[in-house]
Amino acid sequence: MNCVGIDVSKGKSMIAVMLLPLGEMVIPPFEVGHTDAELCELSKQLRDLDGETRVVMEATGNYHLPVAGFLYDSGFYVSVVNAMLIHGYGNNSLRRAKTDKKDAIKLANYGLDHWLALPKYIPEDNVRLMLKTTYRQYQQCAKVQTMLKNNLISLLDTFPDVNRLFASPAKADGSEKWVDFVAAFPHCECVCGLSEKAFVAKYQKWCKKHSYNFSQNKALDIYASACGHFSVMPKSDTAKLLVEQAVSQLRVVSTALAALRNEMQSLAASLPEYTVVMGMFGAGPALGPQLMAEIGDVRRFHSKKAPVAFAGIDAPPYQSGQMEIRSRSISKRGSSALRRTLFLVISVILQRSPADEPVYQFMDRKRAEGKPYRVYMMASANKFLRIYYSTVKHYPDNLET
Repeated sequence: MNCVGIDVSKGKSMIAVMLLPLGEMVIPPFEVGHTDAELCELSKQLRDLDGETRVVMEATGNYHLPVAGFLYDSGFYVSVVNAMLIHGYGNNSLRRAKTDKKDAIKLANYGLDHWLALPKYIPEDNVRLMLKTTYRQYQQCAKVQTMLKNNLISLLDTFPDVNRLFASPAKADGSEKWVDFVAAFPHCECVCGLSEKAFVAKYQKWCKKHSYNFSQNKALDIYASACGHFSVMPKSDTAKLLVEQAVSQLRVVSTALAALRNEMQSLAASLPEYTVVMGMFGAGPALGPQLMAEIGDVRRFHSKKAPVAFAGIDAPPYQSGQMEIRSRSISKRGSSALRRTLFLVISVILQRSPADEPVYQFMDRKRAEGKPYRVYMMASANKFLRIYYSTVKHYPDNLET
């Protein structure tokens, strides 16, 4: 039996082949580029080995996907192992040397020692892969949008608290009323420099131009707020330029964010569990696709405890001698993106407080027991994830591909 250890990096990999039962090195470590020609040559070389061959590599973001997918399609048994398991394996030397060659040998030895327990790698389908990638880009874009919003608000010392005057939700294209307003009225003197009647008429024309609802009372509130504030920066071409540039940057990012959100909806709608997931309380148009992106195909989990551990919201037991600790912190050994999404879903359930919702009933019991906020929120996330697993997995008709 041959175990192939592959230390994957960007654009290339280091290969080492070990043989059972004595861990003899069959092929010394050598480098392979992630090109079709070199991977075909590697596949041919591995096929020439005598006996069963298994391939072991670490999960390294997206770098391992081309190699794992190619070898899987070539008919090899491929196992992609969590990097933390490899990191803690075989550290029985005081000399902590680290090279690609040593890592490849370490992976091969790990495969030999855990031959029967190696999980088989099954590639994700393209829709799920693109949904997850789109969501990760959505997260990055959302962080940039938050940063740019804070930057614009800090610049709006020219018109203090103008962002608090509007409560309209963002449009489908990502535009927001307060952002469009400061683009037209970047300084409070642009408002209070007019008469009240003139500003109301101008504001009405602006609302009509940008397809916003006009309210006489809102116009009067804006005028009173502008007249009641003193601007830190004077009204000048420079101040106007700074605000215009900040608004322009924010609009670009908001438009990109809306496009990514629409694409996530489109991708999620093509998945078989879409209707089931969107019917769950808390999984709305934004959070539903995020859940499907991060959880993936629930059929890959062997039990309802597996997705909980995958999210890192499990609390492993700790027992030694007569000491047994039952109340422990969550492990956080899992997907931080999934934990964030679950926290947002539970926050929605907490805000809406649906009396007939099982997750909210469970949360209410924990609060009545005097549990702290974070404890009952994570316990409720655990409960929600188990319900998600049972609900989605037990609809085989909906999961047909």
